[in-house]
Amino acid sequence: MKDKAKSVFLSTCLFMLVASSAYAAQDWWKPMGILSWDWQLTEPFRADVPVQMIDLDLFDTSVEKVRQYQKRGSRVVCYINVGAWENWREDKNDFPQELLGKSYDDWAGERWLDIRRIHKLSPILKRRFDLCRDKGFDGIEPDNVDGYQNNTGFKISNQDQLKFNRFLAAEAHKRGLSIGLKNDPDQMSELVHVFDWAMVEDCYAQGWCQATTPFIKQNKTVFAAEYTDETKSLYCQEMLALGLSPLLKNRDLAGWSRRCF
Repeated sequence: MKDKAKSVFLSTCLFMLVASSAYAAQDWWKPMGILSWDWQLTEPFRADVPVQMIDLDLFDTSVEKVRQYQKRGSRVVCYINVGAWENWREDKNDFPQELLGKSYDDWAGERWLDIRRIHKLSPILKRRFDLCRDKGFDGIEPDNVDGYQNNTGFKISNQDQLKFNRFLAAEAHKRGLSIGLKNDPDQMSELVHVFDWAMVEDCYAQGWCQATTPFIKQNKTVFAAEYTDETKSLYCQEMLALGLSPLLKNRDLAGWSRRCF
């Protein structure tokens, strides 16, 4: 009886440990509704922006800066270019040459990546995600997750992109990090269940904000950036009515911004 009781006790403890670990793994930031936010990737920066979320570059942002924003009550998201190579990054030589595709139009120094070959990309991206976690960020903004709709130099299919994007979401969540779906309107309905929020650019100016409906219906925040070279106004009433969290920026994504609240 003693052995049986001991076995039951150990089994119960193991169950509780596994359940506790599973709960902890789910405990990442899941933004809901309309939030104030900012997005700063280049100088000059503004450090006094009172927002609920701020999006900053992974490599250029220090641990201290992340903590400063968090102490003010902001969630801090790290920008990571997951779908294109950048020739100025400190890990640029880690990317195998065969993964580098065509140049990214209008963005000097960037080339599309062959996201079909996840087994070769994953070690590099996992290290970046680790760095995001280790610096204390709350979440990840993965850029260029719509290569299948662009002239990348590779034959990337819709299914290739879905597989890659799901991989990104899973890796973020393994690290307790929130992650958003960026500028991939045609796959939003298929990916809304694995991404925690969405981020879109120019959707109002270009007339496709309705594509974010799958996220809006689940009350998942949609961070919507509009740019001054496309529009001079945020159209706050209309964008808020759609359930978007609007922001007006210059295309350089420096410190200047305009918000509705």
